[in-house]
Amino acid sequence: MAESKVKKDTKNIRILIAEDNELSRDNLAELLRSYGYEVKGVGDGRQAMDVFIDDKYDLVITDLKMPHVDGLHLLKFVKEVNPESIVIMITGYGTVNSAVEAMKLGAFDYITKPLKDDVVKLTIDRALSYAKLKEENITLKDQLKKKYDFGKIIGFSDNMRKVFDKIEKVAVSDSTVVIYGESGTGKELVARAIHFNSDRRNFPLVPVNCGAIPEELLESELFGHEKGAFTGAIKSRVGRFELAQGGTIFLDEIGDMSPALQVKVLRVIQEKQFERIGGVKTINADVRIICATNQDLDKAVQEKRFREDLFYRINVIPITLPPLRDRKMDVPVLINHFLQKFNKLKKRNVKEVTPEAMNYMMRYAWPGNIRELENLIEMLVVMKEEGKIKVDDLPPKILSVGKGKSDVSSVVDIPEEGIEYNEVVDQFEKGLLLKALEKTSGVKNRAAKLLNLNRTTFVEKLKRFNIS
Repeated sequence: MAESKVKKDTKNIRILIAEDNELSRDNLAELLRSYGYEVKGVGDGRQAMDVFIDDKYDLVITDLKMPHVDGLHLLKFVKEVNPESIVIMITGYGTVNSAVEAMKLGAFDYITKPLKDDVVKLTIDRALSYAKLKEENITLKDQLKKKYDFGKIIGFSDNMRKVFDKIEKVAVSDSTVVIYGESGTGKELVARAIHFNSDRRNFPLVPVNCGAIPEELLESELFGHEKGAFTGAIKSRVGRFELAQGGTIFLDEIGDMSPALQVKVLRVIQEKQFERIGGVKTINADVRIICATNQDLDKAVQEKRFREDLFYRINVIPITLPPLRDRKMDVPVLINHFLQKFNKLKKRNVKEVTPEAMNYMMRYAWPGNIRELENLIEMLVVMKEEGKIKVDDLPPKILSVGKGKSDVSSVVDIPEEGIEYNEVVDQFEKGLLLKALEKTSGVKNRAAKLLNLNRTTFVEKLKRFNIS
């Protein structure tokens, strides 16, 4: 049963092997075929180039040292022909320099000789999973652009996929929606996405910030008033519900609305009509209502701060936006988006954020969420003007997260299908060892000190990962 499942999952996956040792090449090809892959083996890099141009392969596995054309040159060639191709390096030397060079040139990973079946399988599984996820993200993004204009909502994490799925389903209905989320998570963007993908898209979307307008003025803002209705009402005024006829009214921060106004909004929802302040004419309300709040409305009901009957009327379809700290894999995507945006707006040329600076930004909790991140990138682009954003450019509050122990869990995303725990731990440990050696130009004593390890312990770990 297990064998048939493997073959079903690996069907139509084509792998090219470039290895000058015929016995090693044949053994590896036989192993991969047993997993259900379609395999082609060649004896050097030049042959691999010819074969790669003539046909399409999902994955290339190449030895580092080969006659005519070595693995690094083959890697460069494959990436030039198709940047999306996955390449795994094999080396019998295990040198840090070659491994680091290969990774810099775009290799997904490297395996040291002698090859172990389980290591080969795990590495290939990870590579193909990565390629599949990347393809799904690109496909998802294209589909969202073509079918649904979700505006500036950006994200590929599982949390955001669920939000996109809800937006898609809710948009075609006329149900009342409540969007929950902390300040800065993009609640108004979601409201706009719902409206502009609904049948009401050709009618107005009218936003009202219930927390920003004084209570004595909010009623007039919502329902309008007749001339002379109160002191200062020198002429009649149309309210937001009237302006939104046929479209959508977005009641932002509805949790801040007074109990008296909550009663009147409840009536509009129930009876689909209202009157202006001081007026006697009943006005029909053909309006879809979308609400948003950064409060826990269920708790507010229990504490008698929010009407229970209104809560059940508006909480038909709840959408919860995750805070940025719970979607860390979206941080680099958002940073790149804001870099492009502010480079264009501010006429700057800040190309990227260095990996070290990105690590700090990935570990930061972002209490202000996407709004805080956007403001930070705007400031950095304006002040930096050009080049790369480095650690020294970051403000103290971002750097403070690196002064204690790193929270690895904050930068490791766990998908719905789970992860291979031991594999992730091994990869993280291996990466630390390589990084320490790279920083110290291969001097083991200094590298061990960087990691606060005894030299003996450090050397044993290198042996464990076949790093010489």
